[in-house]
Amino acid sequence: MIMTTSRKKTKISVYLDPEVMQMLAEFAARRDRSQSMVAEAAIASFLSPDDAERREAVLARRLDQIDRRITRLERDVGISVESLAVFIRFWLATTPALPEPAAKAARAKAGERYEAFVSALGRRLAQGPKLRQEVSEDVDGGRS
Repeated sequence: MIMTTSRKKTKISVYLDPEVMQMLAEFAARRDRSQSMVAEAAIASFLSPDDAERREAVLARRLDQIDRRITRLERDVGISVESLAVFIRFWLATTPALPEPAAKAARAKAGERYEAFVSALGRRLAQGPKLRQEVSEDVDGGRS
C-alpha cells in the first residue's frame, strides 16, 4: 500500500492596494479559480528562476515588433522622398517659365490652388486608403 503524505499549506496575510485586490478578484472569477490559488501561482511565477528569462523573451519580442515597424516606416519615408524628388524633377523639366504678366496671374491663382490641395489632402488622410497602400497593392498585384 502506497501512502501519500499531504502537505498542509501555510497561511499568510498580505496587504494589497484596493485596485490590485479588485484585479485579483476579477481574474479569479473569470478563471473560476480561488483567489488563493491565483495569488499562489502569481507568487510562484514571480519567484521562479526563469521569470527573468520570460520577461526578457517578452521584451525581445516587443523590440522585434518595434524594429519591424521602424523598418517599414523607413521604407515608407524613403518611398515618399523618392516620389517627391521624381515629381519635382519632372515638373521642373516640363514646366516652362512664364512671362511676367502671366506669372503674376499664376501667383494669384497659386494661393487658391494650394488651399484646394491642402483641403483635398486633409480629406484623403481622414478617409484613406493611403496612396502608399495603393502603390504597394499595385506593385504586389503586378508580381503575382
